[in-house]
Amino acid sequence: MFDLPPSTHIYSTRFGLQVSADSRDVLRVLPKASIDLIVTSPPFALLRKKSYGNENQAEYGAWLGEFGELAFPVLKQTGSFVLDLGGAYERGRPVRSLYNFRVLLDFCDRIGYRLAEEFFWYNPAKLPSPIEWVNKRKVRAKDAVNTVWWFSKTDDPKADVTRVLVPYSARMKTLLKDPDAFYRPKERPSGHDIAAAFGKDNGGAIPSNLLQIPNTESNSHYLRACKVLGRDGHPARFPADLPRFFIKFLTDPGDLVVDIFSGSNTTGEVAEELERRWLSIELDRAQAGLSAVRFMEDRDDESIRKALSDIEAGQLIKVDARSRHSGPPVESGTAPSEAHPPFQGNLFQD
Repeated sequence: MFDLPPSTHIYSTRFGLQVSADSRDVLRVLPKASIDLIVTSPPFALLRKKSYGNENQAEYGAWLGEFGELAFPVLKQTGSFVLDLGGAYERGRPVRSLYNFRVLLDFCDRIGYRLAEEFFWYNPAKLPSPIEWVNKRKVRAKDAVNTVWWFSKTDDPKADVTRVLVPYSARMKTLLKDPDAFYRPKERPSGHDIAAAFGKDNGGAIPSNLLQIPNTESNSHYLRACKVLGRDGHPARFPADLPRFFIKFLTDPGDLVVDIFSGSNTTGEVAEELERRWLSIELDRAQAGLSAVRFMEDRDDESIRKALSDIEAGQLIKVDARSRHSGPPVESGTAPSEAHPPFQGNLFQD
């Protein structure tokens, strides 16, 4: 039974719940085999301490391993754990830290996860860093890629790549117009047999494990609301397209998505848009409360200010986000709102 003190509940929506607590405490009380997907970006093991809190490099693996251990039994057998980790350098040296790879080995060798696939998030808008080695001494290229580990409990987690197809290249579009005129089926020097089936339009191309997603949010409703309220938005937000890719790829409408380091709750906002149930957990109560503005796009400034004041006074508020639902259509052939009832105080209904 999901049993957390009411004081940890911050706000709820049609499909989800935001709480403020230590994620380890929450994971301990979640029902076994109840989560379809954990997708999260924890504070990285950076050399400089950040305002949102980040662990020392030497202790990072053991710290994050606690969360991995507690998450394992609450994931379904078909579930996945997607972990976004940024790179770092050793202190005072132009040598890369191996902390993110140590996390990978610990999760697989000690805890028992499988590495379903490694992804790499390329942020073309990332500023050159670290300054010492890239800008000043000019002995290293800028760090613009995060490792994203897709863990699973079994060899066959739920996944459907046809839900995350990408647009065809111009060359492929030309081929699809007249496959016979474009090329003849043949075997390539590599041994791959290029058959006529390659001329079929499948609605898009299979994506690679290099995800090019710029992190350039500047005029979102969340940031505009923070400015109106005179609050500092969370300084380490990942772009919505990152959790969106994995939520669509690895879950069905009505499934339960959890973010154990939710920050400004980008994950919850995307899950709501895609009609997945969600639970977001953030230790910083102020940031957890502020994230509610993501679900208030249809409200005026005064209404937002009043709602946030109620949250900060300890009231659990219900944010009706239905009127702001403007995401892409849910996968065809399903009616998630009917087949999977929205959150009504119990996230773990089937």
